[in-house]
Amino acid sequence: MRKEFRNIYIASISLLIILILGVVGYMHLEKYTFIEAIFMTIITISTVGYQEVHTLSDNGMIFTIFLIVFSLGFFGYFLTSITRIFIDGEYKKFIKKHFRTKKIMKLNNHVIVCGFGRNGRQATIDLLENGEYVVVIDNKTKVLKEDINEKIVNNKKFIFVHGDASHEESLFKVNIANAKAMITTLPNDAENLLIILTSRDINTRMKIISRASDEHSYSKLKRAGADNVIMPDIVGGSRMAKLVSEPDIIEFLEMIMLRDGVDINLDEISCDDLASCFVNSTISDLDIRKKTGANIIGLKLGNGKYVFNPGGEIKLKQQDKIFVLGDNNQIKELKQLLESGHYFDDKI
Repeated sequence: MRKEFRNIYIASISLLIILILGVVGYMHLEKYTFIEAIFMTIITISTVGYQEVHTLSDNGMIFTIFLIVFSLGFFGYFLTSITRIFIDGEYKKFIKKHFRTKKIMKLNNHVIVCGFGRNGRQATIDLLENGEYVVVIDNKTKVLKEDINEKIVNNKKFIFVHGDASHEESLFKVNIANAKAMITTLPNDAENLLIILTSRDINTRMKIISRASDEHSYSKLKRAGADNVIMPDIVGGSRMAKLVSEPDIIEFLEMIMLRDGVDINLDEISCDDLASCFVNSTISDLDIRKKTGANIIGLKLGNGKYVFNPGGEIKLKQQDKIFVLGDNNQIKELKQLLESGHYFDDKI
């Protein structure tokens, strides 16, 4: 778009110079008034063919010939530049890009996905299903036409940005400073490493999850700043082995995690906003199962320790995270209960 506006600017300046020369020439050679000179110059450079204001002298005719020859190309160039912006949709693309950039700059706690291959596309779909704002950055312009399905393209929380994620300017385009997480899914470990190093330097609090193709890259990616490193080949091989030895367990977990036709979720609830009346209360005191229908199947304590199938005597603290199994309504009711403290209000 800058190139198009530069072309218009050059053509406009050229036409203005020709207009000035034409006005000065007619006023000097033909003794036209200022208005007559402007009129004569305009009908000459636009080749509309109106009759001259006054009969031209020989010098005026020669001047007019040169004015037509020199102005015709610039005038056509000017019209072509203007037409290209509107007819070819360049202006529409510019406006769309402008509003997209403003939307990205207003985002906070969004997720950035680097690379839109198979892994990146599936990660994007799952994130959108969980209600996250997702900004995808990829350097392949054909991605949108070939790879985006209806689950993504019709979602207002999805934004695609064309660029190279290993460049700082591209990362600033996706508002990396305000992102809460980044997923790097490029097949090249070296590129993922460079993205992590650049991103971690800009945003130290952001969670970074990276893909790794080589086992030797695992430790390097971790040292570079990745919080988690996923190796699809190892995960896939382990999953296939489990399908042989424990097929029902794997299918059961997939039905929960992927929600394939099942209205059930395994969700994570932070206790940061835990109502003061619930702090240091035991799981038995909360009676969550009876109150909401959801089940607490695990905890992550403030010290990073995990508790599986926690007993009723365990007390909740604001630094903890709860892993809950239930449908959408049950989990929503549980979140409202933990934040509002209505349960104890009812007991009182």
